[in-house]
Amino acid sequence: MDNKIESAPDLAIIGSGYWGKNLVRNYFQLNSLKLVCDSNENTLSFIRQSYPNVETCLAINDVFSRNDIQGVVIASPAETHFRIAREALLSGKHVFVEKPITLKIQEAQELISLSQKHSLILMVGHLLQYHPTFIKLKDLVNSGELGRINYIYSTRLNLGKIRREENILWSFAPHDISMILSLTNEEPVSVTSTGGNYLHKTIADVTTTHMIFPSGVRAHIFVSWLHPFKEQKLIVVGDKKMAVFDDTLPWENKLVIYPHQIHWSNNIPVPDKALPQQVSVPQSEPLKLECKHFIHCIRSGQKPTTDGLEGLKVLKVLNASQQSLDNEKSIVLQNEMALYYVHESSIIDKNVTIGVNTKIWHFAHILSGTSIGKCCTISQNVMVGPNVSIGDYCKIQNNVSIFEGITIEEGVFCGPSMVFTNVYNPRAKIRKMNQLRRTLVKKGATIGANATIVCGVTIGQYAFIGAGAVVNKDVNDFALIVGNPGKQIGWVCECGERLDQNFTCMSCEKKYCKTASGLLQKES
Repeated sequence: MDNKIESAPDLAIIGSGYWGKNLVRNYFQLNSLKLVCDSNENTLSFIRQSYPNVETCLAINDVFSRNDIQGVVIASPAETHFRIAREALLSGKHVFVEKPITLKIQEAQELISLSQKHSLILMVGHLLQYHPTFIKLKDLVNSGELGRINYIYSTRLNLGKIRREENILWSFAPHDISMILSLTNEEPVSVTSTGGNYLHKTIADVTTTHMIFPSGVRAHIFVSWLHPFKEQKLIVVGDKKMAVFDDTLPWENKLVIYPHQIHWSNNIPVPDKALPQQVSVPQSEPLKLECKHFIHCIRSGQKPTTDGLEGLKVLKVLNASQQSLDNEKSIVLQNEMALYYVHESSIIDKNVTIGVNTKIWHFAHILSGTSIGKCCTISQNVMVGPNVSIGDYCKIQNNVSIFEGITIEEGVFCGPSMVFTNVYNPRAKIRKMNQLRRTLVKKGATIGANATIVCGVTIGQYAFIGAGAVVNKDVNDFALIVGNPGKQIGWVCECGERLDQNFTCMSCEKKYCKTASGLLQKES
């Protein structure tokens, strides 16, 4: 069969009902389906008749005990996702789990931790991220073709399939949330949801969800299984062009660009409508592409596009939406939502810890064994590691390399293009890492642009190294250092302002006294 992948991993599918049967079909065609587990014997009988050489079982433990099964695909009800995925990871198997990843945030976090601990793939079934039309739309957004994005609007409407184990929000909206988070490349700061319960007093049949993002982008999601016709649209409105992804249309009409413009005449906005432009997209079944991606990630170790962390972000929006529905109020997520941000051009190696609210910008590389605290900024073209520790609230500016042997405490500022070293007398042809000299930058210190810190020194608390200075010996707490070689010319306050001759800050009025290691703030 043309779609088969040679040497594909052997997978088991748990749950082969309404949606699981589609996964069975695709993984069988990809030559990767070894075993199907389902609680319905009639369903398993159909599997045996339809898919030669595919084994079946009724008990989930029969899947976990099989050493020849490398990965598990979970298409069971959402309330079982955590238990099954956890057991699969603990048994050493890669996991693909249909949306939502779990029902509780703590459970999703545990799955992510387990997958990282055991170096296993954890992928979530946010199918539309693999739709060729959405991928093309995302390329248009990222390239700036649409200009600055103003708002995104999605609809997912139909008459049925009506569920009783979950409401319309959890059934339909995860795909739209996943696409919107991917397009904005950020997480919302607030979520507001409203809904209506018409067929059952506790289960919403219709919901609208409104999200506000830090950049100012707003997004709206309208989902319903109580609607007279089917509609699946994602509309992206930019200040240059507008795009419509309509998944109910024939393939050649699914993505259309509207190059409308708004012109101003006598301080009045005047719309200038232009002819729509169809965008050609190669045709391919999204589910097959998603299944191939899981197989590829198992074989290569590549992080899935919709990995556990992406699934967690979607889950947090779903939980906030449900909370808003239940309490009839907006949910502010500015502190709860933020994990950390990594620009897509940056590389994060395995065994790296990154604190919440930390931002890692373009072309950075964080090497294995490195720990970065919370609320840090790692700017463009920065390299950190391996085995480096950076504390909370640090700012590492453009073009800085922080090598092994360097420790940065909390609140440290490293200016643009400043330089650390870790070997005193390096040679290109002679490896001298056994002669590594450790450098410690203590809490609150500032190192100015283009300064050089020669290895083996300690920079004291709140010390201030001037731009271009070369430091080759220890620096006292609160000392002000300039020049080449660096010399102390005074003292600075915790706030960064220079102290007078009485060790008093004229800006914030803090007072200090001299000690053997530098200065110490006097008690007020």
